Amino acid sequence: MTKNIKISLSLIYIICLGALLYSFFYFIDISQLNNYSYIRDNSQFLIEVKDQNFIGFTFLYILFVIIWILLLGFASPIALVAGFLFGKFFGTLISVFAFTTGCTLLYFLANSFFKTIIMEKFSNKISKYKKLFNKNEFFYYMIFRLAGGGGIPFAIQNLLPVIFNMRVKNYFFSTLIGLFPVVFVMCSIGSGIENIIQQNINPSFFSMIQTKEIYLPLLGFIGIIIFSSILRKKFFKR
Repeated sequence: MTKNIKISLSLIYIICLGALLYSFFYFIDISQLNNYSYIRDNSQFLIEVKDQNFIGFTFLYILFVIIWILLLGFASPIALVAGFLFGKFFGTLISVFAFTTGCTLLYFLANSFFKTIIMEKFSNKISKYKKLFNKNEFFYYMIFRLAGGGGIPFAIQNLLPVIFNMRVKNYFFSTLIGLFPVVFVMCSIGSGIENIIQQNINPSFFSMIQTKEIYLPLLGFIGIIIFSSILRKKFFKR
């Protein structure tokens, strides 16, 4: 990759990230995030906007998520918001689709322009898994996703298959399946929080986690952590 392309991509990244951060701090008063009334009023505004133009709002959400993933953003907070705004089922569907699309685009760009850098940074650390992935890249990367990426940050999970030169099709579908369980759980928690707020209750943290809309997804999340640990031990032994 030429120096000019590197500089151009870096500038685009910085501009997009700066615009995203500016928008966040401009529209959201961080000091009020522990204020129940502030959260309720603003969340109600977003829900009203969504109801007035459901298709347009959904499209903007998907576009935002794709850009967010390209900027190496985290997935879990976005899945919570999706569950809050769209409900656990539809929120899961559009989030998994958006996450998978964003991850695949990121992988394609990284494999095209940053392969040398990624190989230098991570190749030695996971070289012992290369033969394993080459046996059945779809299956093992799906297991890797289901196992939570072995505790590896989400952005790095998206880039590691560059080392294995994974096929884009296998990357897309293994990510689609592998992300589904944890995204569903996070959307369920977000949906549960929205239900509580809609009831116009001023809940404490302990009263919230005692409602079935919250504690059932939390139990599911704990189950996923245990299941992920079992998968890591079975398929990715040190």
